[in-house]
Amino acid sequence: MSDEIIRVSHLGKAFGNNVVLRDINFTVSKGDVTSIIGSSGSGKSTLLRCINLLETPTSGEILYHGVPINSKNVNACEYRTHVGMVFQSFNLFNNMTVLDNCVIGQTKVLKKKKDDAVINAVKYLEKVGMSPYINARPHQLSGGQKQRVAIARALAMDPEVLLFDEPTSALDPEMVGEVLAVMRDLAREGMTMIVVTHEMAFARDVSNHVIFMSEGVICEEGPPEEIFKNPKNERTREFLSRFTQN
Repeated sequence: MSDEIIRVSHLGKAFGNNVVLRDINFTVSKGDVTSIIGSSGSGKSTLLRCINLLETPTSGEILYHGVPINSKNVNACEYRTHVGMVFQSFNLFNNMTVLDNCVIGQTKVLKKKKDDAVINAVKYLEKVGMSPYINARPHQLSGGQKQRVAIARALAMDPEVLLFDEPTSALDPEMVGEVLAVMRDLAREGMTMIVVTHEMAFARDVSNHVIFMSEGVICEEGPPEEIFKNPKNERTREFLSRFTQN
């Protein structure tokens, strides 16, 4: 239990009369790679945004090391330094260089000295293969390169957990592999990750925990070998049927 980092308990989210999440429960422990799969509109991204406090849950709670983070006295910015997020659409600052994109959060939020922030940023840009582009601006990069910079920026904040919201869905097919390779390396190194993804091979081969969502509920969860080889829920079987031959 001491390794538990995040616990989602009876979480619900509604936008007016539209209920998007219903009674969501799961835990994330240190080193877990949790993949959340399901059809578009099943609530996956909303769940991730609740965990990152970009959306306020309607009911239930999210605990970070046992402390409820959706209470009024939690500093959301400080919490996000521990639980970082990589977005589908990169969210880079277009008027800044690659290096400055990876430095600004460290100096503004973590209050690091500029020199230390630069050293840290370069380290992570090297890690994702983007150090040759430190002086480039986002408009000069491919989608895959932008996403690798976004991952380096998130890592530079030294988070305990990284959330990925469909990190490859905005990419051309030939660029998907370069981003997934970085994510695989992070998983091998023990980074705790929650990944909303349509990349079934990643969910099957890299995750140690898979959650299948449909219509705002968790239909089934477990180790990838169980979910992919012997799904118990009819909706899970239907969703995965096209991947069974892989």
